[in-house]
Amino acid sequence: MIKEVFPIHDVLPLIPQRNPFVMVDALEEFSKTEVVSSFKVVDTNILVSNGRFSEPGMVENMAQTVALHTGYDYFSRGEEAPTGYIGSIKKTVINKLPLIGDTITTKATILHEIMGVTMVHVKVYDNVGEEIAFGEMKTVIAS
Repeated sequence: MIKEVFPIHDVLPLIPQRNPFVMVDALEEFSKTEVVSSFKVVDTNILVSNGRFSEPGMVENMAQTVALHTGYDYFSRGEEAPTGYIGSIKKTVINKLPLIGDTITTKATILHEIMGVTMVHVKVYDNVGEEIAFGEMKTVIAS
């Protein structure tokens, strides 16, 4: 088992996404039931529009945070991170879109995980710790 010191800034080995579609910068915390990521919104991001991180960007950040959980779990066992996809999204509310230069923090809590299907509750916080979005999603590991 590999023991890491958090935060981990080299997230590419932990997720299947590649630039320009990476919407997480660091793995801040990890446990069997929770994961926390951070992401700085930059003007060159393909999901930034009118100076703000878009709704699709927020949802993708949530999903990639879940992918970090799965990827780090595999990585810590010496295995390659699997490819997965969003199976469903429900109860998602986005109250505020972050501005360019903002760093968001995303926390996913694993509700259920069985046979490659993970149900999570996700919350996104802005620079000052205010909750700006939340939702539930199901992710599925591709076989």
